[in-house]
Amino acid sequence: MSKWNKSDSDRMDKHRINEEISAASVRLVGEEGEPVVMSIKSALQIAGEKGLDLVEISPNQDPPVVKIIDYTKFKFEQLKQAKAAKKKQKIIHVKEIKMRPSIDSHDFEHKVKHAREFLHKGDKVKFTLMFKGREMMHPELGFKVMERIQENLEDVALIEKNPIKEGRNIIMYMTQKGGSKAKK
Repeated sequence: MSKWNKSDSDRMDKHRINEEISAASVRLVGEEGEPVVMSIKSALQIAGEKGLDLVEISPNQDPPVVKIIDYTKFKFEQLKQAKAAKKKQKIIHVKEIKMRPSIDSHDFEHKVKHAREFLHKGDKVKFTLMFKGREMMHPELGFKVMERIQENLEDVALIEKNPIKEGRNIIMYMTQKGGSKAKK
């Protein structure tokens, strides 16, 4: 199986257990208190007496750090923590709205309405104002459109990146204001 096609459980199998540990001596940590350096044989014997596994927690230490635990329970807890962390993360999408400097008022209102919806969902909005032909001679018209957008969205949005001219386009990024919550 290639490293690109590993399942979640395969990615969690990065710990060596019991006889897979190759070091001659290990640092055993546990509920007894201070870590103790001992031979691998005596650590395996203690784990066997308790009916648990010897798991290598930190292999890069000298000697490697091991712990006596139930390995299946340990794997389950790690998988549960990984899923909880993945569930908590918020993915922010960047939605792009394209316009022209000679945009009609109805089209303008329609696009601003969509931008407002995107911002309420917690997404960022990239406004791209495109110039064609002779419109390039009047970039101030494009900056006026960007000012109108800012005025219409000032109650829900903050400017993340001010309008700048890049080639034949004027680009501006807006993001949701910090105080408002995303609707579900």
